[in-house]
Amino acid sequence: MTTGILILLVVCLLLACTFEFVNGFHDTANAVATVIYTNSLKPTVAVVYSGFLNFIGVLTGGIGVAMGIVNLLPMEVLVDSNVYHGIAMILALLISAIVWNLGTWYFGLPASSSHTLIGSILGIGFAFYFLPDNVGGSAVNWDKAKDTGWALLISPFAGFVAAIVIMFIFKRFVKHDSFYKEPVPGKKPPIWIRMLLWLTCGMVSFFHGQNDGQKGVGLVMMILIAILPTYYSLDKQVNLQAVNANVAVIEKIISNTDTTQFGKDEFKNFNSIKKHAKHYAEITGAKLYSEDIAAAERFEIRKDIVKITKGAEKLLKSENVAISKVDANTLKKEIDGAKKLVEFAPSWVIIMISICLGFGTMIGWKRIVKTIGEKIGKQHMSYAQGASAEIVASIGIGVATAYKVPVSTTHMLSSGIMGSMVAKKGLKNLQRGTITNILLAWVLTLPVTIILSGGLFLLFRAIL
Repeated sequence: MTTGILILLVVCLLLACTFEFVNGFHDTANAVATVIYTNSLKPTVAVVYSGFLNFIGVLTGGIGVAMGIVNLLPMEVLVDSNVYHGIAMILALLISAIVWNLGTWYFGLPASSSHTLIGSILGIGFAFYFLPDNVGGSAVNWDKAKDTGWALLISPFAGFVAAIVIMFIFKRFVKHDSFYKEPVPGKKPPIWIRMLLWLTCGMVSFFHGQNDGQKGVGLVMMILIAILPTYYSLDKQVNLQAVNANVAVIEKIISNTDTTQFGKDEFKNFNSIKKHAKHYAEITGAKLYSEDIAAAERFEIRKDIVKITKGAEKLLKSENVAISKVDANTLKKEIDGAKKLVEFAPSWVIIMISICLGFGTMIGWKRIVKTIGEKIGKQHMSYAQGASAEIVASIGIGVATAYKVPVSTTHMLSSGIMGSMVAKKGLKNLQRGTITNILLAWVLTLPVTIILSGGLFLLFRAIL
């Protein structure tokens, strides 16, 4: 590695940490908004409490969401014979995401870091179409982008409706009038209300770490694979022959499948699996670990596993593929086993992102807290409204993490606050100006970050 590339690698890693740091004080302010605004915890205690649980969430969250971020851009697009092209991509992506996050935070708007990141990634994909050699035909994994897009689109509506439902449940079973009153400045609520809000704040913070924290892990892995594919294409701890056994079972089940109903796409995936399974077996031979493989061939092994597992998953979802329930379950198990070779993150990456997110949570929370507590509804947020919004957000984020899709903490909680306000006095209870600004920020996030990241990418490609 040359000195220039080493410097750019460090810059990219610092920018990834900055994104996660900004994510902490931008997104996680939503988690501490209720306990701070309701006087349930002092600000210093609240942000440290939330920051710690974010840290734990990242450490325990696995890497499913992180790999979803990595897979939005096919890694064969990232790994170029000219390493500076990959660096240009990473720099454009990170700078555009950080600029938009800081801008919306400055104006106190609870915009989504998830949408910001997805928009920046899509901007890179679109920019490939404008390159002179026109290599951008497959620059975006549209299947993954579609799944991610649905999760991000549905979450605000789900949060809005679910918060209304929970408010009605509270009114049915919780008869304490104090629960539905606005906080009195400087006065602590009853202990049972404080304990409920401590719990809901902790849940949002923990699940935020498990979901949003993984996005930072995914960014760092994208950087490492793009710039150092020799070292980070494959997990050094995974036995190649164990994966070979997974691949053999996948190929066997697929080969025994009735192909008479196959269409063009099914045959394409069918032939791709057989081709890459053969190549994987040939290139690995009797070798046990990735360090035994020639450096130049390691990324080729990664491509084999990605093509095999993605192709098999598409066949499983196809209506034209007849497969027994037993074989389908076996196939899913073997796919998961094979993916372990390419879907991983070193411990130092997870710890680094955990620290950045945790410290970020402890800084810059005031702007978002004021918007959440006072500017969404015409009345200030009550204890019940804060609790209902955070219950909705924590459940929504937890479910999304379980299904390995990114979701917006900001959208879930802000829409939950809106729903809780509507549950009390209808739509007239919302502040039109604030809601308009928040919705405008939500709507503009994708197009602005797409244009910004795409433009920066083309600029950096011309410079580097």
